[in-house]
Amino acid sequence: MSERLAVIVVNYASSGLLATNLAQTAAELPDAAIVVVDNFSTDDERRRAVAVCAEHAWTLLTPDANLGFGGGVNLGVRQALAAGATAVLLLNPDATIDAASVALLEAEIDDGRLVAAAPRIVDSDGAVWFAGADLYLDDGTTRGRSRRDLHPDAPRREWLTGACVLVTDVAWEASGGFDEEYFLYWEDVDFSFRIVDAGGRLALVEAATAIHDEGGTQRADAAPSRAKSSGYYYYNIRNRMLFATRHLDADGVRRWRRGIVAQARAVLLRGGRRQFLSPWAPLSAGWRGVRDARRIAATARR
Repeated sequence: MSERLAVIVVNYASSGLLATNLAQTAAELPDAAIVVVDNFSTDDERRRAVAVCAEHAWTLLTPDANLGFGGGVNLGVRQALAAGATAVLLLNPDATIDAASVALLEAEIDDGRLVAAAPRIVDSDGAVWFAGADLYLDDGTTRGRSRRDLHPDAPRREWLTGACVLVTDVAWEASGGFDEEYFLYWEDVDFSFRIVDAGGRLALVEAATAIHDEGGTQRADAAPSRAKSSGYYYYNIRNRMLFATRHLDADGVRRWRRGIVAQARAVLLRGGRRQFLSPWAPLSAGWRGVRDARRIAATARR
């Protein structure tokens, strides 16, 4: 590999996946540094993370609290860059990628340093999980790239999922890394925008493939599947408006604010209708997300 590569994995109560998925990827990339950030969940989980990282001689960072996805990534990347990495591969614990696909991502960044590159991502059954995604600027809807023909005239910008993405050191520094205020979800959308705003580019390398068994992260096409966690609902609803205040003008913020309830309903329906047989958890998370999204929008108007 021409890059000095580090693989960054943020663990939260998923040490079993480190022992299987990350071990598989690490075996494919023997020259890469492996950095695991264990966002604190329980003492038992911390002990398991320590054990698996010691077994494989991986670098383990152990914050005393849960820093969120963005905070965990930032901590891991700082460690990797300080140790001399020139590119970082952000990888979910429930994802794997082989050496050939990583080489294709590296080839994409060789022709320009201010680049982030992502593979096509499928689940274990071969169904597409991510093949490019767009954010529609008129209303804040995210859709898969394959649906562009349905909305040919709508203003949009691309984004890359943080589930598996290769980022150069230059792109990381120019963009400022992840915005930790998101905590969970939408930080990769925000990060993608800031790379482009800094003069960089995003690359979807469809010949490269990663495998990801969804553990609660959002599908780019927002297709309904199984019930999601309360955190999924809350942060996806809240963070849409946080993103708006970061990247849109006053008219855009007002436009997205008018769609908060409709977008919240769409987010809740990603978990399917059966979850509403016991509706308290999803509806409570949705209500809190709407409440805080409105608070964020109101603060932006001051």
